[in-house]
Amino acid sequence: MATTLRRSGAHSEMLFRQHLCSAVMNVELRHLRALVAIGDEGTITGAALALHMSQPALSRTLEQLESRLGTRLVERTTRRLTLTEPGRRLWEQAHRILNQVDTALAEVAPGTQPRSIRVAFAWSALGSHTVPLLRAWRDSHPETPVHVRRVDDPEAAVRRGEADVAFLRTDPTLDPSLLSCSLIHEQRMVAVPEEHPLAQRSAVRLADLAGQPVVLCSTASTAGADLWPDDQRPLTFQVPGVDEWLTTIATGEAVGVTSAGTSYNHPHPGVRYLPLSGAAPVTVYLVWPRSPSHPATDALRRLVQQQLES
Repeated sequence: MATTLRRSGAHSEMLFRQHLCSAVMNVELRHLRALVAIGDEGTITGAALALHMSQPALSRTLEQLESRLGTRLVERTTRRLTLTEPGRRLWEQAHRILNQVDTALAEVAPGTQPRSIRVAFAWSALGSHTVPLLRAWRDSHPETPVHVRRVDDPEAAVRRGEADVAFLRTDPTLDPSLLSCSLIHEQRMVAVPEEHPLAQRSAVRLADLAGQPVVLCSTASTAGADLWPDDQRPLTFQVPGVDEWLTTIATGEAVGVTSAGTSYNHPHPGVRYLPLSGAAPVTVYLVWPRSPSHPATDALRRLVQQQLES
């Protein structure tokens, strides 16, 4: 009886694997491009425009993908469109797959130059270490250019295959597809308007900010209200980006808390940066795919570590 049950279970598992393999084999790149566009644009209309196809054709492509996988990927109502949890996971992986396909095809095209290694960051890369690092890379690897760009979510850019490595100032997630290492610890800084009473000090304490409104950047903040003790927490509010963050501080609406890299990369005529005492430093991490998306990834990681150690 037990042997029969085991055989039955094994047979069911085999049938499931055969079904899954058949579904995957029937998924085409056009299906993945459709899902990526829908997830990126947030509407069928926008996705159809991005793909230069009609809305009915795009809807049929999405329906084919959902039918072949046997799961709903997009929730559609009369007012909004959202990815389901399986849809969100496939949307992220599809970005990575399509980027790898595009890269592979570009590398075999006649006259193609080696692809640059793409480095993503949300705020200030490696601060004062950035330029020396890029110069050292250019001198030691002139055949492989580096493309550095700011994105709202560098870790997600690596997961989607849009970046090969990323610098983070927040703890990396426990995503098993990514690897990470800590690089340096940056001192926290306070950004205040140049006419602020604190602007003439040589350093500022957390307690000095307890009665001040504190502005946070929603895409790259390294501090929150929990940085302060419960009885000293200031009023905090968010703005969408670094330019808005700096403007809010320069006009005297609030003060900000950041790390040393910001004071190097984002000087502002109306903002003064001061060291913040009594607060733990900010750790800067390097993140890259467990299966590297660029052959020079490991060489770049080693150079970053060597540059910072020296």
